[in-house]
Amino acid sequence: MDYSVGVEYALHSLFYMIDLNQSQTIGIKSLSKLHGISESYLSKIFTRLKKSGLVISIPGVNGGYKLSKSASEISFWDVIEAIEGSNYMFKCNEMRTRNILNSEEENSLNHYKCDCIIKSVMIESENKMRESLKEKTLQWLYDNTYNKFSDEKKKNIKIWINKNTNN
Repeated sequence: MDYSVGVEYALHSLFYMIDLNQSQTIGIKSLSKLHGISESYLSKIFTRLKKSGLVISIPGVNGGYKLSKSASEISFWDVIEAIEGSNYMFKCNEMRTRNILNSEEENSLNHYKCDCIIKSVMIESENKMRESLKEKTLQWLYDNTYNKFSDEKKKNIKIWINKNTNN
């Protein structure tokens, strides 16, 4: 089970957008330089975040991106779903219906009206993981990260934001 690196890029980028005021935006170029990642790849990620309603895009020379709602309203799951989609990781192929040891009666479609127990367990597990990810928000990330930064790093973040945001 792997999420693409796009999820990590998105979460790290959104983290730096939490303290922007209503008139500030930040561009892809600045964020890609900050993280040392491809501008074109980050642009694709932000297209997905925008399509999912997590960020707003402001066009123009002084344009860029900003969060569409408060950091406490954007969960880790929201970001994952925007980047990866909402499909379940486990795909049941109904192998039980093709088992050569089954009787003809067991192989009939009517015999397998109930879900496969393997599928049920896997979906249940994934749902628990999703619920956990829905409980963790960008604000939670900020609250549990920012205060652990040194005063120097906090100062450097503010300087970087002031230099790289558009008003």
